[in-house]
Formats: sequence, structure tokens, C-alpha cells
Amino acid sequence: MKRLLDVPAPAKLNLFLHITGRRADGYHLLQSIFMLVDWCDHLHFELRPDSDISREDLTGGDLPTQDLCVRAARALQQATGCRHGVHIGLEKRLPAEAGMGGGSSDAASTLIALNRLWGLGLARSQLASIGLQLGADVPFFIGGRNAWVEGVGEQLTPVAIPAARFVVVKPPTGASTQRIFGSTELKRDSRTATIRGFAANDTCEDAVIDLQKVLAAGHNDLQPVAQALCPDIGRCIQWLQSHGLQGRMTGSGTAVFAQLPHAMDLTDAPGDWTVRECGNMDAHPLLDWCTG
Repeated sequence: MKRLLDVPAPAKLNLFLHITGRRADGYHLLQSIFMLVDWCDHLHFELRPDSDISREDLTGGDLPTQDLCVRAARALQQATGCRHGVHIGLEKRLPAEAGMGGGSSDAASTLIALNRLWGLGLARSQLASIGLQLGADVPFFIGGRNAWVEGVGEQLTPVAIPAARFVVVKPPTGASTQRIFGSTELKRDSRTATIRGFAANDTCEDAVIDLQKVLAAGHNDLQPVAQALCPDIGRCIQWLQSHGLQGRMTGSGTAVFAQLPHAMDLTDAPGDWTVRECGNMDAHPLLDWCTG
């Protein structure tokens, strides 16, 4: 095997995000549901004749030289002593600063793909340990399942989510994650929830999430602070409301989303906004590429 082409790196939406406390080291304790959606970056991997790591931006953007793809490949080399190299081509489709985990998903797909291309045979749990060094969201994408998330983002419990359609709206402006989490106005004492409270069945094991319960009772504690820093978030939510949709910010970025009850004409958005309809996924497309 010398190359792997069109490797997907899907985005995620935070159906809600509650901050329930803060540890002594400053990390915030949270609860959330991470849901995979079928809006993806795509990566291409080709073995190099040396041990170097190179990356090409295939969409003409302005990616940093040491992006998470490159860092993930180097972390995998260092963890395993692998002497193979790779050239990575990245088709960046997910918007930056959206709160959809684009960079973390790219890193996760890089680790999974190179584990196969380099013939390393690492288990999923081993890849997740390497991924955690790169970002708190990376293990989620390696895990490959929609998940109930707790702790500082490292405690994952797989959940099932019924098929649904969503619209995601991203204004051109971004907001600083550091400023949001560092704000004195950030609510850090949301009441602790349970999987059962948002489930359609009576068990936490193999829980099936009730989307309507989540969207009615959940919220994003980061949204008021982020909206004060980036008023475009509020404008996106107001635009969704004008179409009868209830919008909510996802993660710590400036993208907002709403469930679509039926097909709608959403072509009247401002021209500099990114508007994308997408569906949720049962599992990551690369779920079967590693075990354990």
C-alpha cells in the first residue's frame, strides 16, 4: 500500500454544552453530546521515500505550516519509532473557528490512516492516547461513535441519535476560545445532567438520545459570552428564527445550527455567511479501520 485517497474527516456538532464546574488547574468541567455530521474535510496520503512529513493545501487556503495533520503524523512517528514518511494533501472544506472540531477531526483521520498506511497495527485506544496530546476532541473522532461527553472532554459514553437533518450557519467572523473560557461572565455552575434525562429509552447503556428533549432543555453556556464578543452569532440566530428555526451555537466557535423539520429555502442568507445543510452519522466513516 503506497497511498490512501479521499480519507474523510467529518465535523461534529455539540447538541448542548453545559459547564458544571472548574478544576483547580483551570480546566472546565463540561457535559455535552458530540454528534458526527456528514460535512467533511478530505485528506490524501502518499508514502514518501524518506521519513519526512510534508503537507499540501489543496484548496488554496492559508493553513499554518504546523497544522494538526502534520503534528499528528509526527506524534505517531515519535510514539512508535516509525521511520516512514508521508505527503499529506488536505482538502479543507470545514470552516475555521466554527466549533465543529475540524482540526481535531483532521488529526484523528491522519492518525487512523497512517496507522494503516505505515502498517503499525495500533489499537484504537493507543491512537486515542496519542491524539489526546494534540487536543481534547481528537479521541472522540478516533472513537468513532456519537457520544455523551463529560469531565474535561475525555470521558466518552457512546450514544445513538436518530437520523435528522440540520442547517449550520457560520459567519465570517470568529471568536477567541481563550477569551470565552476566561471571561468572568461565563456561567460555570450549570446543573449536572444525566444521559437518562435526555434519552428516549430507560437505560444509559446503548442510550438512544431524544433530540427534542436535548434541543428543548439543553443550552450552550458559552453562547452569551461568545455572542458579546461576536455579535454575528446573534444575527445568525435571528436569521434562523425568521425561518421558524431555533438556533444554538456549537462548541466554542461562531457556527450555529438548527434542526430542519423539513426541506426549506435558505438562500436568503448574507453572501459572506457559510450555510450548509447536513445530516448526522451513526458512526465515523473510518470506524472499521482499527480495533480495540
